[in-house]
Amino acid sequence: MTVSQMTILSFPFKCLFYFSLLLLLSCNKNPNTEASSSNTTTGQEVNPKDWPSLQDLSLNPEIESRIDTILSKLSLEQKVGQIIQADNASITPEEVKNYKLGSVLSGGNSAPGPLPYADAKTWLSMADDYYNASIDNEGVEIAIPCIWGIDAVHGHANLKGAIVFPHNIGLGAMHNPQLVENIARITAIELTVSGHDWTFAPTLTVPQDIRWGRSYEGFSENPQIVADYSPAIVKGLQGELGDSSFMSHGKVISCAKHFIADGATENGADQGDAKIPENELIDIHGKGYYTALPAGVQTVMASFSSWNGTKLHGDKRLLTDVLKGQLGFNGFVVGDWNGHGQVPGCTNTDCAQSFNAGVDMFMAPDSWKGLYHSTLKHVKSGTIPLSRLDDAVRRILRVKLASGIFEKGAPSTRKYAGDEQMLGLPKHRDIARQAVRESLVLLKNNNSTLPLDPSQTVLVIGEGADNISKACGGWTLSWQGKGHSNDEFPNGMSILQGIQEAVKAANGKVVFSPSGELDVDADIVIAVYGEDPYAEFQGDRKHLGFTSPDLDTDLLDNFQKKDIPVVSVFLSGRPLWCNQEINDSDAFIAAWLPGTEGGGIADMLFRSNPAYEFKGKLSFSWPSRAIVQKDNSPLFDLGYGLNYDSEKHVESLPEIEDPELSQPESTEIYYAKGTTVNPWALWIAVGNNLKKIEGYPFENKSISVGKVDHLAQEDALQIDWIDGSSNISIRADQPIDLSRQSNGALELSFFAKSLNGKDAVIQIGMCDTTSPCSQSTSVQITSEWKEYRVSLSCFDNLGVDMSKIFAAFTIQTAANSSIGLNSIGLQSDLDGIQNCGG
Repeated sequence: MTVSQMTILSFPFKCLFYFSLLLLLSCNKNPNTEASSSNTTTGQEVNPKDWPSLQDLSLNPEIESRIDTILSKLSLEQKVGQIIQADNASITPEEVKNYKLGSVLSGGNSAPGPLPYADAKTWLSMADDYYNASIDNEGVEIAIPCIWGIDAVHGHANLKGAIVFPHNIGLGAMHNPQLVENIARITAIELTVSGHDWTFAPTLTVPQDIRWGRSYEGFSENPQIVADYSPAIVKGLQGELGDSSFMSHGKVISCAKHFIADGATENGADQGDAKIPENELIDIHGKGYYTALPAGVQTVMASFSSWNGTKLHGDKRLLTDVLKGQLGFNGFVVGDWNGHGQVPGCTNTDCAQSFNAGVDMFMAPDSWKGLYHSTLKHVKSGTIPLSRLDDAVRRILRVKLASGIFEKGAPSTRKYAGDEQMLGLPKHRDIARQAVRESLVLLKNNNSTLPLDPSQTVLVIGEGADNISKACGGWTLSWQGKGHSNDEFPNGMSILQGIQEAVKAANGKVVFSPSGELDVDADIVIAVYGEDPYAEFQGDRKHLGFTSPDLDTDLLDNFQKKDIPVVSVFLSGRPLWCNQEINDSDAFIAAWLPGTEGGGIADMLFRSNPAYEFKGKLSFSWPSRAIVQKDNSPLFDLGYGLNYDSEKHVESLPEIEDPELSQPESTEIYYAKGTTVNPWALWIAVGNNLKKIEGYPFENKSISVGKVDHLAQEDALQIDWIDGSSNISIRADQPIDLSRQSNGALELSFFAKSLNGKDAVIQIGMCDTTSPCSQSTSVQITSEWKEYRVSLSCFDNLGVDMSKIFAAFTIQTAANSSIGLNSIGLQSDLDGIQNCGG
């Protein structure tokens, strides 16, 4: 049966379209919403009337009547299915059919096939499978099409061949809403090529502490820039409300996120607590929503974070009283990745509190089945009122009807579907290249070093020059964006390739030395370096000091001493304290994370067109110190940015480091939030051979190491032993003295789970040599996540020299075992009893 044969489809598409214009996400005050701060939520009082009251757009009664008809024909089980979204890595099309789920998403690493990304035809095949399963009307009076969402936050970066645009931090420096709208329009087209209906964008965060690992997802610390951009992105993705382009071919559902104050958390901690007064919520962190809602944004994503101690996923005051009440949002609120499970009293598989607070659709990637059953139970018991369930389903149907999903047919039948020629179109790449040019901020150009003469001999140094993955950052091909080769970007150009193109055209010469150690008689040095890719909490930092992960930036000074001008192209997801590098450069460009059009950087280095000019202005102030303190004044102010003709001479900057910058980040935390903590790294031992694990997934003949969810997306290790011969350890290059901790009755703590459904015995140890060692104790673990502890004194008793620990944690177990590990480090002894496993 096709969708057009369903009994609910009594209106032609054009009628539906015009009705939808009035209905979509209107700022009408929902009669089901009670705008009151009197509820069971704890925390600071909220005054909804202090928030803006947005312009009303009345709902169309005929559309609402149609929703009434659909609702009357849905079973209770179907309604519960509509409010749940599962990740494609954890659900089959048959399960979508059986449970009548409302949506499927693809997480950052959840593409069909063996890779975290896929080509258009592979994506499209899965899209059809889910869609066709959802419209199967076996056993139901009406079937509702599911919608498929994905994080296309700087282009459709999990689709092979798609354009990867600069991350939002770079776009914010452009101050060009029209260009941002064009980028969103292209992203929507490329999403329809792969069969996706919905992108989790725009991100409307206003980061206030750039130690936060998601700072680059924000356009600016200035809320006005965010407010200027948000309607442009919504319009680019969806079309203009009231125009024939709205939700037409090549358009997708948009999602404003993360509501609210995700960028205001204390110390910039991801998923942390925004300890700020309500007026800052209103005046700073709400501004992007005040322009996105009238533009017709269809969905809003709740934030992982808290406001003054209350998790947003459970905050009825803000989700219901403010967002749906005072602001009049009539679309639906979607949760973030198992974010409901962080609400007090909830788990990933059971959380009536979050739904009652105002989350309309749970994002339950791997927990969807348990959540479905518990939610159904709560509705039947009355814990979740039926009126609340009907309100959520009404909102979801409203968005689906407005999107045209009922009329558009299977994803493969839609315009642009599977047409890989639409990916990386030259005219679209030109727009991306323009965005790169306009996002660059020239911080220093002493002695008018730029523009460069391309007819010279140009020495290019730094691994970032020929590394498209590094130039793109996180959320590119995979969640963290690490370790991808240039051939995985078939429509991309590295920065080096752009430089070579420009220099070749002028009959100059390019020499590339990634390490910078090649002795070359060069006229100019271009150094391309910066942060390695990261995403979300894995990018959180304690300070803003920059340490180059590849290029030895001390070399820059050596070139200057030879009177060779140095131009630095700095790749980063945030401003960083890098005074030494700025001093050792004659010109310094903040290039942010420019994406796949590296030629845009070459355009500005050589001014390939006389009309080109540095237009970028800082949308985040640049730090004067690495240590973040409230009284720090910026080195370069918000809005700073030079052009070719600027006469400003940047004087020598202080390079005295704060003493704590030279200290290891932690000698007592080894693995947290999905990554090892400096100075620790993950190693594998097979026999007497040790090898550092550089990236995930890692696999050899005896073991595989990947990621699995524990408290957040891919925050834990998954280790699969094939033959039981390998040992995994967390090691430092230099010995660490833990004798004080051993004497102080500390314990080695870790969370673990047997992932194959049965108990397992693991061997846990510490090592005082640079080679593999055998001092260990046995620990029995279960098939549920649980904290386990071993007293450090136990390893001391085993003969380990605790004053020179190279491996702070080792683990080994039997063949065919699969173990999850997380939060590995030292903790205080809770009971004073020595615990040595056994």
